[in-house]
Formats: sequence, structure tokens, C-alpha cells
Amino acid sequence: MKRFSLDKRVNLVYQRLLKYVTPHWRVLLFSFIAMLFYSAANAYVPFIMRDVFEILENGIKGQGLYLPFVILLTFAVRGLTDFISIYGLAWIGRRVIRDLRSLIFMKYTDLPSRYFDSSSVGMLVSKLTYNTEQVAEAISNALVVLVRDTLTIIVLVGAMVYFSPLLTSLVAITTPIVALLVSMMSKAFRRYSTKIQTSMGDATRVIESAVSAHKVVKIFEGQDYENKKFNKINKANYKMNLKLVATVSLGDALTQYTVALGVSAVIYVAFSNAASNILNAASFMGFLTAMGMLLAPLKRIVNINLALQRGIAAGESLFEIIDEPTERDDGHIESKKISGEININSISFTYDKDKGKVLNNISFNIRAGTTVAIVGRSGSGKSTLVGLLPRFYDVDKGEILLDGVNLNQYGLKNLRRQISLVSQDIMLFNDTIANNICYGGLSSLPREDILKAAESAYVMEFCDLLPNGIDSEVGEKGILLSGGQKQRIAIARAFLKNSPILILDEATSALDNESESYIQRAMTTLMDGRTTLVIAHRLSTVEKADLILVLKDGSLVESGTHQELLDIGGHYRDLHSMQFSV
Repeated sequence: MKRFSLDKRVNLVYQRLLKYVTPHWRVLLFSFIAMLFYSAANAYVPFIMRDVFEILENGIKGQGLYLPFVILLTFAVRGLTDFISIYGLAWIGRRVIRDLRSLIFMKYTDLPSRYFDSSSVGMLVSKLTYNTEQVAEAISNALVVLVRDTLTIIVLVGAMVYFSPLLTSLVAITTPIVALLVSMMSKAFRRYSTKIQTSMGDATRVIESAVSAHKVVKIFEGQDYENKKFNKINKANYKMNLKLVATVSLGDALTQYTVALGVSAVIYVAFSNAASNILNAASFMGFLTAMGMLLAPLKRIVNINLALQRGIAAGESLFEIIDEPTERDDGHIESKKISGEININSISFTYDKDKGKVLNNISFNIRAGTTVAIVGRSGSGKSTLVGLLPRFYDVDKGEILLDGVNLNQYGLKNLRRQISLVSQDIMLFNDTIANNICYGGLSSLPREDILKAAESAYVMEFCDLLPNGIDSEVGEKGILLSGGQKQRIAIARAFLKNSPILILDEATSALDNESESYIQRAMTTLMDGRTTLVIAHRLSTVEKADLILVLKDGSLVESGTHQELLDIGGHYRDLHSMQFSV
């Protein structure tokens, strides 16, 4: 039953892959027609060899002078049709990979945050690059060999039957043995291919992690640790590939030996009295030629099974991503402009149901246009709480209202248009400063608005010193800029978006005094008239907030103004005393 389920799953995977081929059926049909001509040209070669042998045997001079031209024409047809079939299916394979990569990349951008919490970036990159190439191999090269060589085998077997049904039946005895070998190797190929693809994902993950954190690796002497991690994965990949090569080589040798048994039986019978009356020398030469030509496509079909199983294993991993549910977006409100009033009613949330709640029964209200600070020790749930507002995660219990409407009733795009985010870890893309400011949905805004936003965030203070000004490149993840400069670009992006709700997540926690001075002024202007949620470890930055919420172990333990919380003498005052004690 398990075997049946596995075979059924494999068939479904390949059927899904072929669905990406069918839109290009015209090219596919043209390639198949070319394969038919290729196979016919192959089948004609044994008859040419029979005629050559007959002419030589009869010893008639001058006869058969046309044969060299026939051979040239046959191989010209064979070469041309082979090129057409290979190029046609390679074209289809690359188109399928282009479409699959676009689909998977788009899927990555639509998957919920929970998915990325449990998936490594390296594995996701490996699937988009390495695994898709395996699928391309299965669709293009594997399909060429599978169809073209199957047709060739059929026509060559037909030629062999034409020359001698008896000798053909002797060769056919080996067919069940070859089929059994192919079946056994298919399972081994698929198993090893899946393990190799997994190890490639693990390797990419370790590489991506070590390269991204190269400064940490150097300063803490983590080279040996990272090398050991990578070498362990690299060694496993090496072993799996060797096992795969051993399986291929052993299967190839056994297949060749099985065919050799059939050939030996043919030669024995041909040289015995049993076949002397039913097979002449010329027909035997034609038969041997057809049988000899049969070996190469038979070997390719057995070996191409490796590429086919790799493609199926890779396709299965890709379809797992494609079948992942995207972010829930069933809200019907698509164009409402909000004022920014927020009501949090008894919400609870957990990342993992097997672990404790990250947020537990929290309730509070925020008036539109006011500033609310959220404070607490690390791990108290501050960032998780503000992450629920743009619905990076959905609450497990309770509800969040925005202007009196449940968040789930807003379309995700409309909801997120109402919110700007400036965090400590600024994400800049490998593009110009201007394009990072007008990123995504802001790209259609006029140049004047971009420059105005840059001025408001004091971006032009350093842009004017760069050779290309605001059109200067920032490098990978903004590596060419300082932390303060990146922060100002993020604030300019928020200025340009001009949304009614602003989230500031530790926006000034790691800046020098000069940068913080610029950024504080920019943020003061940005916060004016907006509903602002501020997360800060340094309590001096939130003393002027209209409301301060104090979290402890996922629960809201205190709320009020700075002075009110100090007067209470609770958790907030303890935090304040720790920071300002001498």
C-alpha cells in the first residue's frame, strides 16, 4: 500500500510538471515530429548496411554508388531533426523554469510571516535556484531522451523483427530483467536525489548565515565552528552523490551485461544450424546493425532515469511551496481612509501552541493622532504586539479594531497602506537612495515628493556630499551607508507614504549623538498628527508620550503617562530606576 501511494504521488508530481508544458504544445508537437523523423532515419541505417553487404557479397562492380549519398542524406536528416527536438524541448524547459521561478518568488512574497519563522533563507534560495534546475533537466533533456530514444528503440526493434523474428525473441528475453533493474534504480535515484537537494539547501543556509555575519565570525573566532558545520553538510552531500554515482554505474553495468547475454544468444543461434536456412548473411548484418544501434538509446534511457527522478524529487519540493496557503486576505474594505483610532480588546497570541502565550489577554484604546509608547524588558512581547496591527500575524483570541472596524474586514493592501514602519534593523535594497525612498507602491509618486520627503528626513544632508546625490547606490543591505543614514532613509520613506499610523520600533537605539539629533527632529515632525506607536528601551525617549503601556511576560501590567506611572511605583518605576541609577 505504501509503495502504491509513493508511485501515485510521483505520477501526480510529474503530471503537474507537464501542465506547465502544455501551453507550449505547438513547440512540443513540432519537436515530437522531429523525433519521429530522427527515429525513422535511425531505423533506415540497418537496411543501408544490409544493402552494402549484399552488394559486396555479390561482387558486382559499379552497383550501389548511390549508397554514399543515401547515407549522407540519412545522417543529415538525423542531425537536423535531433537539433530541432533538443532545442525545442530545451526552449520549453527554460520557459517552464522561468514560469516556475516567477511563481515561487511571487509565492515567497505572499506567504505569511509564520512560514518564514520556521524556514531558513538558504533553503528557500536553494529551492528557487538548484531545485528548479533539476526540474528543467527532467523536462528538457530527460524528455528528449525518453521520447526520442523510446521511438528509436521501437523502430529498431521493428527492423530486427523484419530481419529475424527468432533472433529478436532471444533478445526480448532480457527485457523483464532490464525493466526490473530500471524500477530498482528509480527508487534509489529518487531517494538519493531528495537527500542531495536537502543537503544543498542546508549548505546554502550555512553559507548565507556565515557570509551575512562575517564580522561576528571574525571577531569571535567562529571560523572553525562554521567550517565544521559546513564540512559536515558537505561531507554528507559528497557521500550521497557517491552513492548516486555507484547506483548509476552498477545499474549501467548490469544492464549492459544483461543485453550482452541476449547478444551472445543471438550470435550462438545465428552460427548454429537452427538459423542457417532462415537467415542469410546480409539480413544478419542488418539485424546486428539494428541491435548494435539499440544499445546506445537503451543505455541513455536507463541513465536518464536519474535526471527524471531528480526532477520529480525537486518538483515535489517546489509544489510543497506552491501549495502553501498564502496570507489570509478575505477583507472586503479596499479603499477606506482611516483616522487612526485603535481598540485592542482582550487579545492573546502565541507563535507555537506547544509553548506559552507571547501575549495574554491584553486590552487598551488609542485615540487617533496620539502617541503611545510600549515599554518592557526584552521578550515581554512589545514587537509582537505592534506586529499584529499590520497583520503580520493574526490574533488567536480577541479582536483589534481600527476606526471601529475589525482588522480582518480590511483588505490587506488597504490595511497596510494606512501604516508606516521604521525599525532598528533597516532593510535597504541594492538600489539608489531615491528608489529606496519611493519603494514599492510609492514608486509612482513624483520626483518632487521624493525630494521633499528626503529633505524632511535630513537625507539631503549627506546626499549632497555623494557623487550622484540622491541617485547614489546604497549597496547590498545599505552597506555603503552608516546606520544613521539608513535610518533617515527609512524615515523619508515613511514621510513619503504619509500614512495615518506610524510604528517606530527601537528606531534610535543604536545611533550616535549626531545621527540621533537629526533623527529625533525628523521623527518629531513625522509623528505630528499621526497615531504613533513607539517601542523603546530607553525610557527618556518616551517620557512625552500621551500614553505609556508597560508589558511584562506578555501581559499589560500598567498604563498611564510618564508621571502617573512613576507615582504608582510599580514595574515602570523599577525600569526607570534601573536606567537612570548612577
